[in-house]
Amino acid sequence: MKTLYPAIKPFAQHTVKMTDGHELYIEEVGSPHGLPVLFIHGGPGAGCSEDDRRFFDPEKYHIILFDQRGCGRSTPFADLENNTTDHLIQDIERIRQFLVIDKWIVFGGSWGSTLGLLYAQAHPQRVISMILRGIFLCNKRDLDWFYLEGANFIFPDYWEEFIKPIPEAERGNFIQAYYQRLTGNDEVLRMNCAKHWSEWEAKCATLNPCKDIIDRFSHPHTAMSLARIETHYFHHNIFIKPNQIIQDMPKIHHIPSIIVHGRYDVICPLENAFKLHQAWPESELHVIRDAGHSAKEPCITDALVDATNRYAVEFG
Repeated sequence: MKTLYPAIKPFAQHTVKMTDGHELYIEEVGSPHGLPVLFIHGGPGAGCSEDDRRFFDPEKYHIILFDQRGCGRSTPFADLENNTTDHLIQDIERIRQFLVIDKWIVFGGSWGSTLGLLYAQAHPQRVISMILRGIFLCNKRDLDWFYLEGANFIFPDYWEEFIKPIPEAERGNFIQAYYQRLTGNDEVLRMNCAKHWSEWEAKCATLNPCKDIIDRFSHPHTAMSLARIETHYFHHNIFIKPNQIIQDMPKIHHIPSIIVHGRYDVICPLENAFKLHQAWPESELHVIRDAGHSAKEPCITDALVDATNRYAVEFG
């Protein structure tokens, strides 16, 4: 079974100023002359971690990672102004131009798969191939499943903790209720809601409990950006039209792709990946039989590293 490559430090780090007050943290890892690959993190609002560099052979890949607006080492922290899907797509193009890269492989999981697909549909000529994990199509049905009714039947004990900060009268729309509190002026309430929101996601992310994921998502810095930015995007239907991703698949049908999805993914059910594959017959769909949502689960890690190794040979 393939595991992550050894830990590695960036050979370059950048802070790029946007025209609207945001500054993006970017890092380059691996070989400066290798096959370019863009890692797109999840959330939105999770930021990158050191392990995210390790899905790629550093001798063969020029690995680019960045923290999306308002999270990680990008500033201003947890800021929602000028923070939409279109802004993020434009940011990716700005990064590509800044680094003078003609085309790159796009690698993303969960929200990273969403943003990766939307970027590819906007700029198909800039994408060599795609490796996507834990597909999230961001339709209302997907949000209702995880934040209203569906996942709560599988994890009722975790759900009880998730709903605690919200009064009975507001439990018909948890996204709206959390959004109001996370954008309010009560700092103690904001932090409490951020912790409950982020822990719900972390506890549901794996088939078997994973303390590392729960600890990372519970950290006040990550919890606040993740909860504020996720509720902001979800409250606004991630700033795209209903079913937009599937409808626009003809724009990228020619791009080679590998889709990896855990059969027991509760955050983003397998139906998401299946629908995407049906709309993208040229793609490869790998259903991991003993995994949930997280890239840290051993068999998902194995499939993702296998995919990057294959593309290093095919496109390197």
